[in-house]
Amino acid sequence: MTVELRHHTTLTPEARQDLLDVYTDVRAPLLHLPNYGVAAFLERLDRHAAEPGFELVLGHDGRTAVGYAYGNTVDADDPYWKRMAEPLPEGFTGTPVVALKEIGVRAPWRGTGTARRIHDSLLAARTETRVTLMVNPLAGDGKVRRLYESWGYRPFNVQRPTPDSPRLSVMIRPSH
Repeated sequence: MTVELRHHTTLTPEARQDLLDVYTDVRAPLLHLPNYGVAAFLERLDRHAAEPGFELVLGHDGRTAVGYAYGNTVDADDPYWKRMAEPLPEGFTGTPVVALKEIGVRAPWRGTGTARRIHDSLLAARTETRVTLMVNPLAGDGKVRRLYESWGYRPFNVQRPTPDSPRLSVMIRPSH
């Protein structure tokens, strides 16, 4: 499998559709839940795409979109920090970070290194020194969180981004 990585700093209709195709495949078992439904995802996606530092990496195997990751810059005043369950240490938000908002890879490409390649490609040219993400600690019976830990992420807080979402572990690591 040869996966070509394509970077987008604006959400074109074609990129949006490719991303939606992968999202609905990857999240199919969860689409009935309010926070994972297509309408909720598209609302978040469109909001995130309009925020500073938005970048999307789509992986394609031939004409098929097989995976994605996207994120944007989060600075000290961003609501992202205000939803944390525990107070943050003084100065913690003093420098912008890249927030990895979504990552997903279709089943046939899992375990091939595709997710890590997409992730690393997203971060490669970023100027932020740290990257943060949120993960449901129960996803895959903890397997997803353990994967992120193997990539160098460490939990530092928890939050519930919306009333419909589960309580998520917030993780962070150096971006390079």
